Amino acid sequence: MTKIGIVTGGGDAPGLNAVIRSVVLTAHHKHGWEVVGIEEGFDGLLSDTPTIPLDVANVRDLLSLGGTILGTTNKGQFHPLSTQEMKALNSVSQQTVKIIETLGLAGVIATGGDGTMKIAHKLVELGAPIVGVPKTIDNDLSATDVTFGFDTAISIATDSLERLKTTAQSHKRVMILEVMGRDAGWIALHAGIAGGADAILIPEIPFRIDVIAAHLQQKRDMGQRYNLVIVAEGAHPYDGEQLFYIEGDSPDDKRLGGISRIVGDRLTERMDAEVRVAVLGHIQRGGQPTSRDRLLATAFGAKAIDLVRQQKWGHMVALKGAEIVDVPMADAILLNSVDVDGMWVQIARDLGISFG
Repeated sequence: MTKIGIVTGGGDAPGLNAVIRSVVLTAHHKHGWEVVGIEEGFDGLLSDTPTIPLDVANVRDLLSLGGTILGTTNKGQFHPLSTQEMKALNSVSQQTVKIIETLGLAGVIATGGDGTMKIAHKLVELGAPIVGVPKTIDNDLSATDVTFGFDTAISIATDSLERLKTTAQSHKRVMILEVMGRDAGWIALHAGIAGGADAILIPEIPFRIDVIAAHLQQKRDMGQRYNLVIVAEGAHPYDGEQLFYIEGDSPDDKRLGGISRIVGDRLTERMDAEVRVAVLGHIQRGGQPTSRDRLLATAFGAKAIDLVRQQKWGHMVALKGAEIVDVPMADAILLNSVDVDGMWVQIARDLGISFG
């Protein structure tokens, strides 16, 4: 009997448990393989209890469960911050490859975003048998049309805009919603279009506050009682930089946030209207995955088992059109940012939505 492992790394996302379920069920029913889970990301392999058994019985009810039963982390020994720590990472990586061999794992399925795929790619270069499954609510992973978790995130953000609209209408307010999106504004863009926003601010298009204020005021002059603005946390003004509410010595220590309040304050100065700000935060990550994310996560998990069977180490499953395919991890770790001249931005502009 072949024994394989599965690990979930990086930020949590709706659909991770659905992948775990799909991997276990497919491995069992199609091949008769044994599956074990690696807890707390790749760091779990360095712990005293590196794996836990997974079987048909204990994954049966995971399809609709948010988060990950294996736990995850975007810190730890596999997230280097300096040259010295990079040297330490090389040592840890070599140790990890030996542990995978010692545990008798014929393959490992790594589910995560760009950070997890970078770690997995490095381990593969050192000889580890790993395949990847793309996960991120930000949809910022290249080489796949979409990642699971994204549909749930934009559904939650769209619903939040709808809820803000009712109070905005009642009080003739400008309501600003801040959503996640460090370097890629996919959540803000899609939710903004689906939720009827008047302005969408994303990292890829620096904004001018005077342009936004004039656009919103024009809407009001034409008889609109309220305005909706959605802002990605990584958005920044044309002559400014991204705003961090927690500074740090490294990218892992910094925390983006607060740009929506700056936008709100500047609009208050320029408009004769009440402005209110709501920050959605980690609510976007929580709760049950949508049906689409459950389907995509399930398909990804089944395909990952096929990649293990083919021993296509260093490859990641991906959605291309209507097909689930595999691509090199090296292609996937590039940033998938919003194309400022692409279809969705053009549709938004055609609808009269401002990007500032």
